[in-house]
Amino acid sequence: MVTFFCVATFLLAHVVVPASSVLLDSFSALPRTEYDFVIVGGGNAGAVLANRLTEYSRWKVLVIEAGPTNENVFNSRVPGLVATLQRSPYDWNYTTVPQPGLNGRSILIPRGHILGGTSSINGQFYTRCSSSDYDRLALNHLSLVLPADESQAERWTEPADGHDTTGEYDPRFHNKNGMTYVSVSGAPQAVDAKVLEASKQLGGDYAYRLDFNSGDSLGIGWVQLTVGHGERSSSATAYLGPKYINRSNLHVLVGHQAVRVLNTTSRGGVPSLRTVRFVKKTEPNASVHEVTAKKELILSAGVIGTAQLLLLSGIGDSTEVRSKGIEPLVNLPSVGKNVTDQPFLALQWGLGINGTVTPSDALQQQWLAQWNETRTGPLSSIGHNHLGWVRIPDESPVWSQYEDPSSGRNTPHIEFAFNGGAFHPNPGATLTTVLIGLQPVSRGTLALNSADPFEHPLLDLAFLDSDLDLYTMKYAISSLRRFFKAPAWDDYKLSPISPPPDEDDEEGLTEYLRNFGDSAAHAVGSAAMSAKNAPYGVVDPDLKLKKATGLRVVDASIMPYVTAGHTQAPVYAIAERAADLIKDSWK
Repeated sequence: MVTFFCVATFLLAHVVVPASSVLLDSFSALPRTEYDFVIVGGGNAGAVLANRLTEYSRWKVLVIEAGPTNENVFNSRVPGLVATLQRSPYDWNYTTVPQPGLNGRSILIPRGHILGGTSSINGQFYTRCSSSDYDRLALNHLSLVLPADESQAERWTEPADGHDTTGEYDPRFHNKNGMTYVSVSGAPQAVDAKVLEASKQLGGDYAYRLDFNSGDSLGIGWVQLTVGHGERSSSATAYLGPKYINRSNLHVLVGHQAVRVLNTTSRGGVPSLRTVRFVKKTEPNASVHEVTAKKELILSAGVIGTAQLLLLSGIGDSTEVRSKGIEPLVNLPSVGKNVTDQPFLALQWGLGINGTVTPSDALQQQWLAQWNETRTGPLSSIGHNHLGWVRIPDESPVWSQYEDPSSGRNTPHIEFAFNGGAFHPNPGATLTTVLIGLQPVSRGTLALNSADPFEHPLLDLAFLDSDLDLYTMKYAISSLRRFFKAPAWDDYKLSPISPPPDEDDEEGLTEYLRNFGDSAAHAVGSAAMSAKNAPYGVVDPDLKLKKATGLRVVDASIMPYVTAGHTQAPVYAIAERAADLIKDSWK
């Protein structure tokens, strides 16, 4: 599981945060059982839809969220406490089946179980990916995402520490009038200067990139985060803030899990799927409730939750759902197939220098006090101030065996993230670098374990099943080693901790990756889009479920491939575009 390397978990005094609104937490509080739109999932995409659709005051919208409200969840507000949210009650705590490509290990897959979904617990990286990634969607008849859709989500702001950000980003590519705060890091580290100096010394693959959200991301650049004024900016705080969640035509029901989509009516043998059945999450044996959407039911339960709900409803491969005792409703064999996630590896380097700092409990409490007082300091960021984006060279012999899986020459195959000083402005005892294989060709599956909606599905992400994915991660290790050979690092005297084998030890490198590889938690594709008349896929380019009416899917599950970066920004773009599609259909 990706851990984002923040401050070690430590006990916090409970801090009471004033509630921004009153959310509904019981079915009896709902004033009606029929809405114009019902949205299952109040996460990265669902919150966007709730906001945009209720801009029309005559449309009544209900959001059903399985997790609790994000209000008063202090650790979700503090960017540097991200790791304390994983493996917590605010995480679904999904686990893969044993992965043959990881020597039979099962790994944790964090997903947000809270209003705001994974945007309330993630690493807050904001990466739009390359312009070629967007172009590939259009070339495959998937005219869904345009860069303009993404810009509606962004509200660029300066970091809380107020430092001069000249040369750290390009203002031409950012919007100050959107919804979600985005900024560069406000917590400088000693390693920052070393990363930039090494970039300048080496150039080439490691050349400085002023703004990797310009559409061309290759090189080394400053990280951009969904952080504003020193606090996490999630879909819940941005799109469901007090200004919006108190709209009279919006109801948000938390703590309730959808368990089945029902056929509301059938016309000409085509089911109309506009009713959803759900129960109170803490009382799974309590009464079952139903609500109906007059216009559309929208699934935004995420790459795992959406596919599981479809299968529980009999929407998927008819033979497979029948084997679980579920009556088939819509035969769509692609549901739960094509699941794609990016492999991840963390490497640590010891710093053989004087005056190293290892954060103590007292120092962590000092940082917490600083954040509480001014929203500044190490906890106002996540420890990673620079990202690097690298392609495998065109002349690499691997391309004689495999087709390049990337969308274009401006699209990286590998991501680096640098964390130095363990959140301290001075060099810490270690330097941690994260490596991510951005273009996996391995494809996994999601299947029901049983017909019980509260039992986690069988999630197989097929990590490192492909030799090309293995090669990519090996190249990432060698590329990082080259970066650390720049003269800038000489006085740091880097020494690998639990180092991977040398480059010429192919078998040893393979075993190392299989023993220590993990997930970047960027899974997509379990309800993938395809062209309207394609015999495969789950939704069409308008995100409407194939072979049925009344139901759309809007979340990362519809992405036919994972974009070259973190998925948060692309999902915001998908949701913004989907809102426009829905409005155009009904207004």
